[in-house]
Amino acid sequence: MSVFSRLRNGIPPSRDDCQSPYERLSQRMLDISGDRGVLKDIIREGAGDTVTPDASVLVKYSGYLEHMDKPFDSNCFRKTSRLMKLGEDITLWGMELGLLSMRRGELARFLFKPTYAYGTLGCPPLIPPNATVLFEIELIDFLDSAESDKFCALSAEQQEQFPLEKVLKVAATEREFGNYLFRQNRFCDAKVRYKRALLLLHRRLAICEEQHLVEPAELLVLLNLSFVYLKLDRPAMALRYGEQALLIDQRNAKALFRCGQACLLLTEYEQARDFLVRAQKEQPCNHDINNELKKLSSHYRDYVDREREMCHRMFAPCGSGSSVGRN
Repeated sequence: MSVFSRLRNGIPPSRDDCQSPYERLSQRMLDISGDRGVLKDIIREGAGDTVTPDASVLVKYSGYLEHMDKPFDSNCFRKTSRLMKLGEDITLWGMELGLLSMRRGELARFLFKPTYAYGTLGCPPLIPPNATVLFEIELIDFLDSAESDKFCALSAEQQEQFPLEKVLKVAATEREFGNYLFRQNRFCDAKVRYKRALLLLHRRLAICEEQHLVEPAELLVLLNLSFVYLKLDRPAMALRYGEQALLIDQRNAKALFRCGQACLLLTEYEQARDFLVRAQKEQPCNHDINNELKKLSSHYRDYVDREREMCHRMFAPCGSGSSVGRN
């Protein structure tokens, strides 16, 4: 029975009837701030570790005011989400506390009291004073950038004091950052991250007993660098890093493919064919490799036709009207 029906029939309203929607929702939510200022309800469980302080997070979120169906703020309609650093890009105290409780892939609903949201003044004209707000947040991924940045700021001698496990972790983080930037088409920034990762790994290659552990990580970074230089239209550098990858794994199809692409751009057709045929041998059904071979064949035919035409013009017999001047 609704609250209005109760009143019409002389029945006093129940406790639930006197509560707002957010107050009713809060009763089944977990207190993560200790003072019920930030309440959480998990919609979908995540996996792995929780977000670390100072991490950079990739999230989708929507913020709602009570009694409103449309969000006052959301990034769910953007084509691409951007990494946001805790303590810098995220300004709501409640959101930062909420994210620190989340795991990758988790989807959760939060209630932020004014102290943890927009305060006593609100944020006119959208947010009224003393507003409790609801946020739905999905944690897509996070990267522990603070650990990586601190480690990279150390001297080479200081870095050598750390165990290999630490170096591999930091290099992997740098590569993940590069991959994120690559997906955002920020190729120059991605190149910087990949090179930082490669420098860290190269310093450990001098230790012979660690080489077999470092090389798999180095191979991935070299493949990334070869690809990003192709995107930057610098095929000579792409070839250089692709060939370095082949020194680690001479049958690596991706490395052979990148080298073939680079040679095609450099108009080194014979060399391009050699790399691409070797790549096709490793992965016969790879459409990208097969399409690149077709592209090479077309470019090579055009090249041969141009060369034939040039030779024809150079060695064609002179016309009957031409003559050689005499002294």
